[in-house]
Amino acid sequence: MKKFLFFLVTLAFAILITACADVDERPTTITPFFATDIAVPPASTPEFSCAIINVIPTPLADAQSEAPPITAADYSIGPADAPVTILEYCDFQSDICLTMAQTIAELIRNYPGGIRLVFRPFPLTDYFDKSDDAWLAAFAADKQGKFWEMYDLLFVKHAEWSHLSPGEFKAWLAREVPAAGMDANQLAEEMKAAETADRLKSAKEAAALLPVQAAPLVFINGSLQQYFLDYQSLSDTVGLILLGQKQFTECPPFTIDAAKQYIATIETAKGDIVIQLFPDKAPLAVNSFVFLARQGWFNGVTFHRVIPGFAAQAGDPTGTGRGNPGYLFNNESNDLLFNKPGVVGMANSGPDTNGSQFFITFAPAAHLNGSFTIFGQVISGLDVAEQLTPRDPAQGGYLPPGDAILNVTIEEK
Repeated sequence: MKKFLFFLVTLAFAILITACADVDERPTTITPFFATDIAVPPASTPEFSCAIINVIPTPLADAQSEAPPITAADYSIGPADAPVTILEYCDFQSDICLTMAQTIAELIRNYPGGIRLVFRPFPLTDYFDKSDDAWLAAFAADKQGKFWEMYDLLFVKHAEWSHLSPGEFKAWLAREVPAAGMDANQLAEEMKAAETADRLKSAKEAAALLPVQAAPLVFINGSLQQYFLDYQSLSDTVGLILLGQKQFTECPPFTIDAAKQYIATIETAKGDIVIQLFPDKAPLAVNSFVFLARQGWFNGVTFHRVIPGFAAQAGDPTGTGRGNPGYLFNNESNDLLFNKPGVVGMANSGPDTNGSQFFITFAPAAHLNGSFTIFGQVISGLDVAEQLTPRDPAQGGYLPPGDAILNVTIEEK
């Protein structure tokens, strides 16, 4: 991998929070929480019915792709063994590519060490008068070991040069590149060199062979991102891939004693929510919740869906509503009902697809009876839960950040 000094673009980008399912007060409220329905095998033991799963929306970093393989000749930044590789084809003069640069910079900033960026040319010569010159400048900067400095210069100061004439652009480069550590005269000579022109020609030929003739063209771990390239959609994909590093590869051991009491305290910046767990009524759910709490799974996880008057939902580290701990377990039937505020239930995407997501009701919700396992009751701090930041991903658009769970402690007695 080529090693270049890389100064990330730091322009602001609004973060839009989305989720995978609508939420309201009708019987379809808490549905679904995974990207697809997941079939769960029959119970392996009578004590704990659990199935190991792995829900990753894209292939692994070395998977086959419609794009040519990444090589040492590519412009690449970030760990070579990063769990997520973003391969982007774009043009420096394009406003959309500028937005994409901002978006990717935000992703790299928010997932430190988790992303490798590979940037390839997609010259839009027919649309932009300085497309060729900008890429010639980038190739020429590479001869000085300064490709990423040119990348940042062109995107950070995009508004200064994108409207200039080609001649004015070259003069602008001569003034600006010394501050980025480049020799202006050498850059100008390299931009006129036959070798640089050949690189541009080769880049255009390679771009013409791509499956989609549009920029930005983005692949994540080899998978073409055909539709949503906004920050939140890409962040959801990255987050789900990175979740694989945190997921468990075995079902949790069954350690709950139904004769004991288990009290869970959910600590938030707004106060504590204390829950009486019901190991005698829902041993599978309580066993999983206690296991995850003691493993620190919930630490830093947000209440990603909060509907005033209905329920607050958490348990997915990705905040997408599609994450899981790497295993699923069966529903449990008992005589408990969603007939009062503070009932704690397991979220699912259908029968026997319980994972790590749970919800706390703010009011009776009879339509949930029989579909979701009840495994606890809030005994203190329901007012704290009701103060959580409202967020309804079904509405789309901008959503405020969710309130984070700082820690979950379990008292056993």
